[in-house]
Amino acid sequence: MNYPGQTIQLQSFDIASVKAIQQQLNEKGCGQVNINGDYDLDTCHAVMLFQTRFNDVNGNPLDADGIVGPITWAALFGTKNIKPIITPPNNLLTTVLNIARSQIGVIEFPSGSNGGPGVNKYHDAAGISHGQRWSMAFVYWCFNHACINLEVVNPAYKTGDVIEGWRKAKGKILTNHDAKVNTSLILPGQVFIISTGGGYGHAGLVEKNENGLLTTIEGNICMNSRDGAIGVFRRTGRIIDTINIGFIQFE
Repeated sequence: MNYPGQTIQLQSFDIASVKAIQQQLNEKGCGQVNINGDYDLDTCHAVMLFQTRFNDVNGNPLDADGIVGPITWAALFGTKNIKPIITPPNNLLTTVLNIARSQIGVIEFPSGSNGGPGVNKYHDAAGISHGQRWSMAFVYWCFNHACINLEVVNPAYKTGDVIEGWRKAKGKILTNHDAKVNTSLILPGQVFIISTGGGYGHAGLVEKNENGLLTTIEGNICMNSRDGAIGVFRRTGRIIDTINIGFIQFE
């Protein structure tokens, strides 16, 4: 059975999905729950037992929270029952992602300077000084170039400030709560927003949504602590829970 696109938990009314979960729990030896489509406390406790005893498809421990999201669903039913979301919802976001991919491998010089020949163009596009944090400036640069290519107005707010970019966004807003409830709403090309505290944050672009894990393209990150290179990279396996603010979808 395919993942229904939203979390299943206490008081869920997706009878078919709940019955499938109950049957799998019984087959996995995690309790003899009634297969009645009612996500009751017995079912919740059986899910928690399953999450305690089994790992996710990547071999990592599951969160024993009694909630069946895409990661627990894949552990119960297999990854073939989780359909990856790889297609952006509009031509603008398709173009943005293609431009972002072209920047993978651009790095700071020197590393840790928040600048360099390849990076300063992001600062310039967003109208901020060289040497400032630039994850949001990278996102804005991608949208700006996409809109120039498509000869349309850039819908992204011009800023290098992540939190300001969230507050003043004119696109469709998806909060982290709503994203966790219905993960199918997270689409390629959306901008994700993370608050890191103190008024600062981090932003990037969703490239793929699969098994509750996101593939993203991000600037101002280090993917290999051994070489210390900071730049634009593709990150796989980003957990939705780490995105504590939400997502923006521009049209």
